[in-house]
Amino acid sequence: MSAADPGFRHLLRMSDDTGLFEHARHAVVRREHGYCTDDVARGLIVASREPRPARQLSRLAGCYLAFLSHAQDRSGAFRNRLTFDRRWSEPPDVGDWWGRAMWGLGTAAARNAIPWIREEALHTFVLGARQRSPHPRAMAFAGLGAAEVLRTIPDSTAAASLLMDAVEAIGTPSEDPSWPWPQPHLTYANAALAEVIIAAGDLSDDRQLLTTGLRMLSWLSDIQTEDGLLAVVPATGWRQDTPRDRYDQQPIEVAALADACATAAHVTGDDAWQERVRQSVAWFQGANDAGVPMWDPATGGGYDGLTEQGPNLNQGAESTIALISTMQHARRLS
Repeated sequence: MSAADPGFRHLLRMSDDTGLFEHARHAVVRREHGYCTDDVARGLIVASREPRPARQLSRLAGCYLAFLSHAQDRSGAFRNRLTFDRRWSEPPDVGDWWGRAMWGLGTAAARNAIPWIREEALHTFVLGARQRSPHPRAMAFAGLGAAEVLRTIPDSTAAASLLMDAVEAIGTPSEDPSWPWPQPHLTYANAALAEVIIAAGDLSDDRQLLTTGLRMLSWLSDIQTEDGLLAVVPATGWRQDTPRDRYDQQPIEVAALADACATAAHVTGDDAWQERVRQSVAWFQGANDAGVPMWDPATGGGYDGLTEQGPNLNQGAESTIALISTMQHARRLS
């Protein structure tokens, strides 16, 4: 890795033989907050996206897969939070963590370099695909995992059914050209919704669905760009016909946009989407509203948010993985 690439140093620091710790104070792990399925699933995604992983990273992927398998019950639902003394603090359910677990498992089943990890991830994915969530974002995350599986196993009925149910859960965008979105508000990981529709349109050869997803993503990209800089919807969200706050911008938004634009570039072959990916990379490198890098070169950790005073210097799992994910796209572009 170059000095401009964070690599996986902080992810390794945040992990042990059980899973991935959720929070950090600066770069120091806060063990008292324990682990969560949400972040372990995110970790499995970035570990599985590496085509030639180092031995340490392969070991980490195996650890994350074991965590997700342990989190799952016989119905296919997942527990989310595990304390440091290895006690689950919540019952199995189908919240966002179920969706992200399905995304992680689908990515591992399709892309991981190790055959046994691909096989075990697919087994766990198929069990989880029995479930559906009432939450559109949970379904969107699960749909991204289903799309990964379908790109490798086109005849997977479990994945195909889950992907189309995700599209239905997301809903139909408004006809209003000033707000072509399925909901009257933007919250978090917004680009994931557009990406699912793009993927579903591509994989089902549904041109209308593909066009709808691309229109959603184009609008989302445009409203989050000002004077050539990316300025993503903050943690407070944004509701139609209301003023929009400038801060607290979250790295997860930037990473979700990079993922979706990379998918759009792959599907359409249009280089303009690659430029959108570069915009997300640049946000982490300092091309943002505060003009500051959003990661620490000394640790390889991603900062937890961009505030009016500058970066939140804590380097939790979610933000670090958002950084790693975006920089994986940067390496492919170069």
